[in-house]
Amino acid sequence: MHVEKRMWRIDGDEPRAVSTATAPAATELQALLRRDPSLLGERLLVIGSQVATASGVPLDVLAVDADGGLHVVELVDQSDGHEAVARALDHGAWAAGLSREDVLALATRHLAQPFEAAFEDVFGGTPPDELNHDVHLTVVAGEPEAHLDRIVRYLRPFGVPVTVVFLSSFEDDGRRYLTRSWLGDDDDPAEPGRTGRRAPWNGRDWYVSFGGDRPWEDARTHQFVSAGAGASAAAALRSLPVGARVWVNIPGSGYVAVGTTLAEASPADEAKVLVGGAWVPLADQPRSGGFRRSEIDGDDAEWVAPVTWLDALPEDEAFWRKGMFTSQRGVSKLRQEFTLRLLEAHFNYGD
Repeated sequence: MHVEKRMWRIDGDEPRAVSTATAPAATELQALLRRDPSLLGERLLVIGSQVATASGVPLDVLAVDADGGLHVVELVDQSDGHEAVARALDHGAWAAGLSREDVLALATRHLAQPFEAAFEDVFGGTPPDELNHDVHLTVVAGEPEAHLDRIVRYLRPFGVPVTVVFLSSFEDDGRRYLTRSWLGDDDDPAEPGRTGRRAPWNGRDWYVSFGGDRPWEDARTHQFVSAGAGASAAAALRSLPVGARVWVNIPGSGYVAVGTTLAEASPADEAKVLVGGAWVPLADQPRSGGFRRSEIDGDDAEWVAPVTWLDALPEDEAFWRKGMFTSQRGVSKLRQEFTLRLLEAHFNYGD
């Protein structure tokens, strides 16, 4: 499926075509990804670029996500899409064999500070005990290429975790713009019986454990989620992207809400929530319970993320069935199909 991408600027009532610019070269893409790897659609820590591998061919970009999974990123340059996919597969096989110590050694070689400090800078917490439980392959191209679509559609049913990201470039009045589109997880679900080491994630649904001393009615009324107080809870909540669909579980009670995140998480005493269509300070709203403040409690402060509820139930109406997903982590990607089917049916918010 070849997709042509165009952009228009609306001047008054008139659409004005924005000129297509020359696609960024691989060296420029490397620099852009180092500065902001979220261009790939997820918060990542770039461990290094032009990383030496066993094959002798350097890996363009190696990164790690908040869960400790490795991301192998190969850049298409001068129409070498086939070669980029081949390099991604080869380097993915190499990366899959890296131990935790190997990953830390690469980080020491490429980062300007200890891996733990760099991880905290990006994700706001300490690295997980397990690194490299999953390897994700990403090919980055400047323009859509039909053959990349064919390759991805062939590989996905075999459980090969490859995604193609297209970063198209435009120019308008001396300014440059990048637009992003991709091929990957949702295009071709794996065939029955062909599974990887981990259930696929749909790129949208997240699990939030609402616990601690925070009364649920506060969050239900003022439209926010919290994962508790402390540095680890804050780090977990900061992993939530804007626009995520979140399913809220109260441990011991069940699932009580589904909503969409409106902004990134922030300390509760600084956060704003959407009430009656207006953004207002959470600290000014009537609440059943207090929260730990950043100015007093420092790293033990509570963090919250504003949401708009699609549906939110009182705790005594929580939904639960045996076998549904739960986690000790405050926030995690919701992959379990069994739980998603039950939740979508109960709350009537499926595709």
